[in-house]
Amino acid sequence: MLQTSILKISPGKTVSTAKFFRAALLLISLFLVSISAAKADIIADWNAIGVTVIVTNAQRPPAASYIDLTYMHIAIYDAVNAIDGRYKPFAIKLDNVPSDASKEAAAAAAAYNILKNLFPSQQSFLDDAYARSLATIADGAGKAHGISVGEQVATRFLALRTGDGRNADVPYVAGSGPGVWQPTPPALAPTPLTPWVAKMKPFVMREPSQFRAEGPPDLASKRWAKDFNETKSLGSAASTTRTADQTELARFYTEHGGPQYGRLSRDIAAAQGLSLADSARFFAQVYVTCSDAWIAGWDSKYQFNFWRPVTAIRAADTDGNPATDVDSGWTPVATTPNHPEYPSAHGFLTASYIEAVRRFFGTKRLTFTVTSTVTGTSRTFHNTDDLIDEVIEARIWGGMHYRTSMLDGVEIGKSVAKWVAKHSFKPAN
Repeated sequence: MLQTSILKISPGKTVSTAKFFRAALLLISLFLVSISAAKADIIADWNAIGVTVIVTNAQRPPAASYIDLTYMHIAIYDAVNAIDGRYKPFAIKLDNVPSDASKEAAAAAAAYNILKNLFPSQQSFLDDAYARSLATIADGAGKAHGISVGEQVATRFLALRTGDGRNADVPYVAGSGPGVWQPTPPALAPTPLTPWVAKMKPFVMREPSQFRAEGPPDLASKRWAKDFNETKSLGSAASTTRTADQTELARFYTEHGGPQYGRLSRDIAAAQGLSLADSARFFAQVYVTCSDAWIAGWDSKYQFNFWRPVTAIRAADTDGNPATDVDSGWTPVATTPNHPEYPSAHGFLTASYIEAVRRFFGTKRLTFTVTSTVTGTSRTFHNTDDLIDEVIEARIWGGMHYRTSMLDGVEIGKSVAKWVAKHSFKPAN
C-alpha cells in the first residue's frame, strides 16, 4: 500500500505522499495523451492537405474527390499499419519492416507519394507540405525507414489500382421524355458529372451493382404524386410552406461534401483522442466506405437516369399522373447538381459516412458538430442517426430530391458501411 506520510513541498505547505503520487500520475497520463494526440495530428494534417489539393486546387467534384482521398488514406493506413501491426493490411502487406520505422514518416511519405502521382501539376505545393511535415519528425534511421515504408506502400498501391476505372472515358448521352434525366438549369450542361464512377472497380464491394436500388416510383403511382408534391411545395424558391430555419438547413448542406465532412472527420478524431495508428484506420475506413457508396450510388443513378424536380415539375403535364400539376416557372432553393436524381447522392454519402463512424466507435451516442461555409453556422448532434434524418429533410427543402430518393440513398449508404466493416480493417489476430 502507498504510505500516507507527509511530504514538504513548499514553506508552510504539506501534502500526503499518496496525494502527491496520484497528482504526479495524473500529470503523466495527461502528458502521454497530449503526445499521442500530437502524433495523430499528422493524419489529420494530410487529410486537410489532401482536401486542399483535390477540392480547392484541382476542383474535383464530390464523387471524384472522395475516391482520390480514399487512395491517399488507404496508403496511409497500410503504411502505418505495416509498422504498428495490430490490424490486417487493407491492400498492401510489407515484409521485414524495421522495428524502429517512424509511423509519422510513413504516413507523410505515403500521402505525399499518392497525391503527387495523382496530381503532378501540384508538385510544388506538395513538396512544401511534405517538407513541413517531415520537419516535425526527428532525423535518424527511424525517420528514413518510415519514409521508405510509405514510399513502398504508395508505389505498390498505385500499381495495384492501375486500370480500375478512375477518370475513365465513359460516354453518356442525355435522354428525353417523362421520367428521364435531362440537363438542368442554370448551366444546362449536356452531360452529367463523372459517369465513370458508376463503372469503377470498388475498394471492398464485389461489383458496382452489388447494392443497386430498387428504382424510382412509377410515374402513375400515388407514391410518385406524393413525392412530387412534397418537393414542389417545400423545395420551391418561392415556397410559402417552408420555414426560415428549413431554408437555412437546405443551404447548410449545399457545401461540397469533401471539405465539410473532412472537417468533421478531423474534429471527431481529435475529440476521441485517437492514437496515430487508430486515426489512420479511422480515416481509411470512413473514406473507403464513402467511396464504395459513391460507386454503388452512381451505378443506380446511371441505371435509372431519373429526372430532377426542376425538370419534372415544369413538365408535369407529361407524366400521365392526374395528381401532379405543372408549374412552368418552378425554381428550387438550391442549384440542382448535374447528375440524375435517383438515388440521392447526399443520402448515400451521409449515411455511409456517419454509419462508418458509428461502426468504428461501436455506438450511435456520439456528440459532434457539423459546420457549413455556405451559411457560416454549425449543427451539433448527439446521435449519428440524427444527421441522416436532417439531411433527408434538407435535400427535399432544397428542391433537389424526392423523399423516396433520399430513403433509398440512405439504404445504399448503410448497406455499404455494414459490408466494409464486416470485411475490412479487422484485428490482426
